[in-house]
Amino acid sequence: MRTPTGAGLALCLALMLSACQRDDEAFGKRVHAYLMAHPEVIRDVAAKLQENDRLAAVKASSAAIGKHRDQLERDPRDVVLNPNGKVTVVEFFDYRCGYCKLAAPQVAELIREHPDVRFVFKQYPIFGEVSDTAAKVSLTGPAKAKALALYTGLMAEKALTEETLNAQLQAAGLDPAATRQAAQDPAIERHILDTRALATALHIEGTPAFIVGDTMIAGADLGALRAAIAVAKAGELKSS
Repeated sequence: MRTPTGAGLALCLALMLSACQRDDEAFGKRVHAYLMAHPEVIRDVAAKLQENDRLAAVKASSAAIGKHRDQLERDPRDVVLNPNGKVTVVEFFDYRCGYCKLAAPQVAELIREHPDVRFVFKQYPIFGEVSDTAAKVSLTGPAKAKALALYTGLMAEKALTEETLNAQLQAAGLDPAATRQAAQDPAIERHILDTRALATALHIEGTPAFIVGDTMIAGADLGALRAAIAVAKAGELKSS
């Protein structure tokens, strides 16, 4: 159920107040007077409800992450950089997502700076046909071998189009026509559909989304991502 906020919350309070007035008119008048004198209470209640929703979503995501751990971190179809790392970071992204593009240079930097951290790329196209095509070509065998170069190149494109996609394939040393033909493999379409189903199961509503251990970072919050990596590394040291 969606938690009421803003006008919806005000309406709920009004209905509650109406009920109070029917049961105890004097009490209802006191509540009304208090709210009129302290309207910030409505804002505080809305903030509390939103925080409760956030905590509930975090709890639900953590439970789902544990349930789908193998599919999340160990799907052999995914692109994995630094495969021998003991700590795993998973990113769900779309090559046409503006926030993904903002995060991409720092993600590439983290990959280079932390060879002890596995980075799993989850192709999660949600911004239309070009996104779908870019995701599919990225999952072909030759493209996987050039994964980081292709990732940084495609993310650097302010406007990803069929033409700029071809240009980035060529820049990565790939033949656009052959790569697009390979991307028609039904197994690649199945892989993307499985990733979409996984995102739904994990309550991922947009891109980018990063997962480290049982922690999900929604959005391009690289500070939170670096902190989560540090916590995971500390935990790995304690257990070793």
